[in-house]
Amino acid sequence: MQLFKKYIFYLFRWQLSTPILAIVLWLLHGYNGIIVTIIANFIGGLIFFWIDRIIFRVEFTNPLWEIRDNITCVSCGKICEGFRLVKTKNYDRINDKQSEFRCPECSKEKIKELSNRGVII
Repeated sequence: MQLFKKYIFYLFRWQLSTPILAIVLWLLHGYNGIIVTIIANFIGGLIFFWIDRIIFRVEFTNPLWEIRDNITCVSCGKICEGFRLVKTKNYDRINDKQSEFRCPECSKEKIKELSNRGVII
């Protein structure tokens, strides 16, 4: 549903670019049509780049996990399937060089610890 709302907002925003194009074409009507269109699109890009950044801002509402087989849990030492929390809204370990994988039980404990510290919500 979130993507649909962004799409509707983007379509509305796209329609706002029509008056910009029309005004520039009208003001520069005596010049080469292709050059005037390029200028109009450049002006629209200068304006709407900032709006598009807001529309398409990435929001992490669901956590991103990495799962691997046959890891050694950094908390308890058990060899098993391991989990690593990579990214949530206030937590980002995408470029972490020292990835720490945990067994399912220790992973749940780590999530509780991070939640209690307010790192993740």
